[in-house]
Amino acid sequence: MSFLFGMVWTALQWIEKIAAGINEWIGRAVSWLTLVMALVTFVIIVLRKALSMGWIWMQDSVLYLHSVVFLIGAGFTLKRGGHVRVDVLYGRLGPKRRALVNLFGTVFLLMPMCWLIYDRGLPYVEASWQVRERSQEAGGLDGVYLLKTTILVYAGLLVLQGLAVVIDSLLILSGKRQADPEGEEAEL
Repeated sequence: MSFLFGMVWTALQWIEKIAAGINEWIGRAVSWLTLVMALVTFVIIVLRKALSMGWIWMQDSVLYLHSVVFLIGAGFTLKRGGHVRVDVLYGRLGPKRRALVNLFGTVFLLMPMCWLIYDRGLPYVEASWQVRERSQEAGGLDGVYLLKTTILVYAGLLVLQGLAVVIDSLLILSGKRQADPEGEEAEL
């Protein structure tokens, strides 16, 4: 029986590593878009102030980039512990109690919210794809339907990282992994 439990824990660790790895890779890739966004914003300002020129598509591109960074990078931010949390109590808890808070918060708050975003967003995104929605502004960027699709990707990547948080919490609670005081986990 312990062999079976050992296989389950190994499988869970493998799943967690893959889920967290996907968000790590995507987050690192998307983070480069912040540099692109800053450069495009700089060009917009220079063109507008120095040359009295500007294009709607350039302004739209900053909006698109910001949306992609925020939505697609959310799973990475969760992985890195960058989302807002009330640390008044959490910071004073020991590793197992923090794992318990993470487990319940993920299962009862994050996962239902992701489901709600996906459930309510799907018809919105489908309608946009059906008409291949374009910018309402003359000279704006097309592909609004692609931008709206990031809402569903956002929910999916958060669920994926939430799965990694649940597995990590279970490993800490079971004693299969020990969390250090800074919140980083160490394999036993």
